[in-house]
Amino acid sequence: MATRTPPTPPVRPPAPAPAIKPDDSNGGESVVLERRPQKTKPPQMFQVVLLNDDYTPMEFVVVVIQEFFNKDRETATQIMLKIHLDGKGICGVFSRDVAATKVDQVTEAARKNGHPLQCVSEPIEL
Repeated sequence: MATRTPPTPPVRPPAPAPAIKPDDSNGGESVVLERRPQKTKPPQMFQVVLLNDDYTPMEFVVVVIQEFFNKDRETATQIMLKIHLDGKGICGVFSRDVAATKVDQVTEAARKNGHPLQCVSEPIEL
């Protein structure tokens, strides 16, 4: 009867060696791991802009600015006048998702009330 040899265990590949830098202070070599700080950029910001039209009542625009952008009546009125005089006015600056939500909310409210008010978001260039 032949004798069986036990199976050999699997061989693991060697782990990668850490970066080695010479250390002149003690005459030998030592292992030094470098830490690289990660730099993250701040998120891209977007401004929400209301556009002027000849049909949406000024009072409705003021209410929309108060309701969706949390502005007081005086500030909302100033923004509405800027929209009326300049053709557009910035209502707030937000991250991409929040700006998109604000645009959707304003557009939906305008359509429900039968107004053609347009709202867009534009990226802010830094």
